[in-house]
Amino acid sequence: MRFAVKTAPENTTWGDMLAMWRAADEIELFESAWSFDHFEPIYGKRSDPCFEGWTTLAALAQATERIRVGVLVTGTPYRHPAVLANMAAAVDIVSGGRLELGLGAGWNDIEANAYGIDLLPIGPRMDLFDEACDVIVGLLTEPEFSYQGTHFQLDGAHCEPKPVQRPHPPICIGGSGEKRTLRTVARVAQHWNYLGGTVEEFVRLRGVLGGHCADLGRDPREIMTSAHLWVYPGQAVDPGALAAEAARFAEAGLDLGIVYLHPPYDPAVLAPIAKALAPLAD
Repeated sequence: MRFAVKTAPENTTWGDMLAMWRAADEIELFESAWSFDHFEPIYGKRSDPCFEGWTTLAALAQATERIRVGVLVTGTPYRHPAVLANMAAAVDIVSGGRLELGLGAGWNDIEANAYGIDLLPIGPRMDLFDEACDVIVGLLTEPEFSYQGTHFQLDGAHCEPKPVQRPHPPICIGGSGEKRTLRTVARVAQHWNYLGGTVEEFVRLRGVLGGHCADLGRDPREIMTSAHLWVYPGQAVDPGALAAEAARFAEAGLDLGIVYLHPPYDPAVLAPIAKALAPLAD
């Protein structure tokens, strides 16, 4: 099993979040670091501070050297997929090929309504998400890309320069929707993130994903699996509890455990977490 960290960019300062990522960058056990994509806090008051995910990701990529970086996950209704493809290419370049491209259909209707963003009902939203994935992959891989969908139309569009990673940065799709989300994972993703829950539910959903892979002629072993190892807001960090949860997932065959931390941030917590998790590492 491998490990990563995630920091919620809310109710914190740039300096504190930067210190966390730089500390994680120095601990070999952690292979990636993640933020989230929301414009308002999802755990605190809506009026509390919250850093935008992609601009801070670009800065954090420049401030680190080794660790892979990503947004877990990007709400695709927030940005036109052609814009997001260009953003992803740029961040992959400035990071030296360390981007993990997290994508999701979006869910936060309170935030979306406040910003005047139409999330759409769930069916059309998933249609939009599928089209967005097609647009992003097409722009990141093709010299020139045209697309005629219900939600997006492109005519001879370009995304240059291309990302460092070929054919494109690994796509991570987060979510547990059995009919649509997991099918999209099987169709385009290299990484599926299970937000969190019981190990038994992870195993069951992985079986659903395997069924979609069989239908599409995809080897499910090509898709990395991850799950959050939660430290809830206001909860003290307990490295032993995190290791116990990680051990249950490791036994079930999870590939990547993502330790999800919340402010106030103290980089000193990462070393004891890494020490507790190290016996489970591949």
